[in-house]
Amino acid sequence: MNNDLLNYDQHLSRSCRKLPAGAARPCPSTLWPEENIRLYQKYRVWLIEGGAGLHATGNIYLPIAGHILGLNPLPYPQLDLIKDFEKVLDFARARGGSPDRLVIDRHALVKFRRFVRLELGQGEAPKFKTFDLAAHTQGLPAWLVSELERYQRSLQRNWRPVRIMANLQGFWSKYGKMWRYFCEVQGVQQLADLKRAHILAFIDQWIDAKYSSSTINCYILYLRSFLNFLQEEGYNVPQSLLRVKTLKTPDSLPRYLNDEQVIGLRDEIRSEVQQARQSPQRRQALMDQAIFYLLWQGGLRVGEMEELRLEDLDLPGKRLSVRNGKGQKDRTIYLTDVAIAVLRQYLDVRGMSTGEHVFLYRNAPLGKCFIGSRLKTLGEKLSLNAHPHRLRHTTATQLLNAGCRITSIQKILGHENINTTMRYAKAYNQTVAEDFYAAMQRVEQRLSVVPASAEPEPNYEVIKVQDRAQLLAWVELLTQPELAQDERLATAWQLKQVLAAAASP
Repeated sequence: MNNDLLNYDQHLSRSCRKLPAGAARPCPSTLWPEENIRLYQKYRVWLIEGGAGLHATGNIYLPIAGHILGLNPLPYPQLDLIKDFEKVLDFARARGGSPDRLVIDRHALVKFRRFVRLELGQGEAPKFKTFDLAAHTQGLPAWLVSELERYQRSLQRNWRPVRIMANLQGFWSKYGKMWRYFCEVQGVQQLADLKRAHILAFIDQWIDAKYSSSTINCYILYLRSFLNFLQEEGYNVPQSLLRVKTLKTPDSLPRYLNDEQVIGLRDEIRSEVQQARQSPQRRQALMDQAIFYLLWQGGLRVGEMEELRLEDLDLPGKRLSVRNGKGQKDRTIYLTDVAIAVLRQYLDVRGMSTGEHVFLYRNAPLGKCFIGSRLKTLGEKLSLNAHPHRLRHTTATQLLNAGCRITSIQKILGHENINTTMRYAKAYNQTVAEDFYAAMQRVEQRLSVVPASAEPEPNYEVIKVQDRAQLLAWVELLTQPELAQDERLATAWQLKQVLAAAASP
């Protein structure tokens, strides 16, 4: 008999010692259908390839899978993945399991159910949960709840499936908080009751509560957007409600990692790969490395990383596809040879039968906080505040300063408006810095008292190769009709300075 099956039968014997009379007992593996035995053996390989530890595999995951198969001695394609699987929890309660142990057993049940779904070709189980709308709308007028529901459904068309539940929570939390203030504090029951003074009072209350200007502005924009929706639906919305101005906020610059910090983070991840001895640790380190390179060199958003599928990778073509990115838009990300190499290293240890997502942790798709948590842990070792979006900012800043055209960076990052991309030029522009230092050096030389005989020979500058790329980027930017006037003037000024420096002694 296979050692895994022998170990399970021994575990089953121990588990049934405290089982009361009349309770359902799993049958031993000798009574399982042949296809269930093969499934059980394949499950062990799947667990180990997915990074599960040997202890958890042998003492938690495999025993629960064995109990499920033993309680349902039918070929596994005939099992009900809900009712038949839940029997194992009744067995666990009957043998006197603690509440903590029951939580562990349920987790193991979910993992085995996922494996069986994949084996049956059913794909990932839907993650949608029942949303408790009543809890978020208690005390709000019925007409308002109805219109908010319609508005939410119109927005939901542009939500990525994986973010629907989180977006639902956010939508009803924000709108519920705002309208509950209007209804319960200001006495608003109909739209006609809402006055500009109520909105201003809401803003004042949040200012007194020390909320940031950006947070308050978000609520102003949420309200304005909903009122515009009501106006389009035929409601009489006074213009005074739509003209409430947002608060002034600092023109903050994107935060990015400098070259030394990127090198430090890269070397720290490489060190973890080299020091990993156990298979699960090495798999984790190689996944961290692949994620780091895609965030740093590809500029992917964290949600795009989580949803990346194997079919989206085109390693021979040195690219990958981002499906349904922000705004439901697709785009192409180009891969360097180094990024391809680390991706291949990870895929070699990922396991080939563990679902369609590229990145998996213990056989399941990554949760939304996983990547951020891993980067934070790695960054803390170097006293860095590292997070996924900071690496995205780093991508844009480094590409810009290497001479990449601003319109190309816009496409790589998936920005709808080029003004969003131009923020990175404000953060740090190597060309502007070089122009400044060169010009200031000439100013200092002109102001210093130097004998005429000691004056240096005239030095006629020429446009450097890297400036040519920047010139083309500026010219292309000036052709964009949607470019803001201040950005257009600033770009024209930079263009003038470089041309003047190249033409004058």
